[in-house]
Amino acid sequence: MKAAIFRGDRTLTLEQVPAPEAGPGEIVVKVAACGVCHTDLHYTDHGVATAKKPPIILGHEASGVVHEVGEGVTAWKPGDRVLLPAVLTCGACELCRVGRENICLNMKMFGNHVDGAFAEFVRAPAKDAIAVPPELPLEEACVIADAASTPYHAVTHRGKVRPGERVVVFGCGGVGVNAVQFAAAAGASVVAVDLDPAKLETALQLGATDVVHAGEEDVVRRVKKLTSGGADAAFECIGNPATVRQATESIRRGGRVVIVGFCGQPVELNVGRIMFFEQEVIGSLGCRPVDYPRVLQMAAAGRIRILPLVSGRYSLDRVNEAFDAMRTGKGLRRIVTMAPAPMA
Repeated sequence: MKAAIFRGDRTLTLEQVPAPEAGPGEIVVKVAACGVCHTDLHYTDHGVATAKKPPIILGHEASGVVHEVGEGVTAWKPGDRVLLPAVLTCGACELCRVGRENICLNMKMFGNHVDGAFAEFVRAPAKDAIAVPPELPLEEACVIADAASTPYHAVTHRGKVRPGERVVVFGCGGVGVNAVQFAAAAGASVVAVDLDPAKLETALQLGATDVVHAGEEDVVRRVKKLTSGGADAAFECIGNPATVRQATESIRRGGRVVIVGFCGQPVELNVGRIMFFEQEVIGSLGCRPVDYPRVLQMAAAGRIRILPLVSGRYSLDRVNEAFDAMRTGKGLRRIVTMAPAPMA
């Protein structure tokens, strides 16, 4: 099969490699599409090591059809449309057993611990696949594997957004704009913050009630004005020390900040303010397996939209062009398709 191989360099190489075979309890999925995520850039551009040493196939946002089933697999058959979650969980550790599988002690991530889906085929445990409703286009559904499911968990379970609350989202990329969608779907009024006017316009189209251009306004002051003194919840979806601080300064007394973006740098916070005002700083990672069908159902019912999230489609042999496009910071999500794709 053809696969885009990461060998520790900035550029992936397209190679012919043996196709995976389904072992007991496993399936092999013929990939329809795989989303290109900023996590992939951590490996190629920022020196973040993959758990499995290169060479490795990257890509953790996959959708496709079942190609082969292994011994003992009865839930799936060839031709079934499936989504693969970004992270595989063990189901047996303490955290899995109390319903926190997204921080499983033994988690494995596609394109990090095991080969991912920038390839024609990918192998996965049968227990982890999720059926894609017929109403959803299979290729675009791949973005639900991470870009939509991660903010669903952040908004629903970590931020616990309720109807009538005032929410601010910092960063309107692929994850942030979906935090806007889910907060709006939960009944909140949402302020979106970004530097890119195009992303702010998309945020308005997907449910934001107000936007703040971070390069032209005092962000904290403007957010407090729009939220009548401070947001009930702020979601930081960038992973930048400056925006983490802005998020903590934008919430009301008793408010909460949910950290969704990965930040590898120290952040200085006013802990006295957090203590005195009983504010909360909450981490959020990925999504629980049980929630994927709920996100898919919301998309199928039109409560969230996935087609506007796809900024470009690239065939597998143009995967490096998709990475270059992501490096520009423009657009939301690029997807790599196994079928020939038009020029993006």
